[in-house]
Amino acid sequence: MNVTSLLINGVPRSCDAAPERTLLSVLRDDLGLTGTKYGCGEGQCGACTVLVDGVPVRSCQTPCGTVGPQKVTTVEGLEHAGTLHALQQALIEVDAFQCAYCASGMIMTGVALLAKNPQPTEPEIVRFMDGNICRCGTYPRIIAAITLTASRLAGKGGSR
Repeated sequence: MNVTSLLINGVPRSCDAAPERTLLSVLRDDLGLTGTKYGCGEGQCGACTVLVDGVPVRSCQTPCGTVGPQKVTTVEGLEHAGTLHALQQALIEVDAFQCAYCASGMIMTGVALLAKNPQPTEPEIVRFMDGNICRCGTYPRIIAAITLTASRLAGKGGSR
């Protein structure tokens, strides 16, 4: 039986997808949410990372039929009322990306890290982000942005 609805960025979205189709293909091709990128297609690079009930998953390896009623968050779902998520803003401020192909996957994994551990140490950041590949090698700036976001969120006492 085809998947006819997914909860994407807090909104039920209609679709008509075979359950074995990847979540990535449904997001990009059927729902027009192209912020999530196709990288290696093998779940190894992290470019396709989305959050499913807050947990980072590789959407290129996730059959849409396994998602069920769980909440899927894509990079498009982080912006609220014209305001970027604090991590998105910090990444811009520290000029973290060159080509930015890895950006959405890095952002989604970083958001999951900060939700799980609001004050991560640098080694914790490196461990959690392991598996998200940046071909441009901007890892120090990505780590700096996550650290900056953690300190800002600690000052605000919140997750945004």
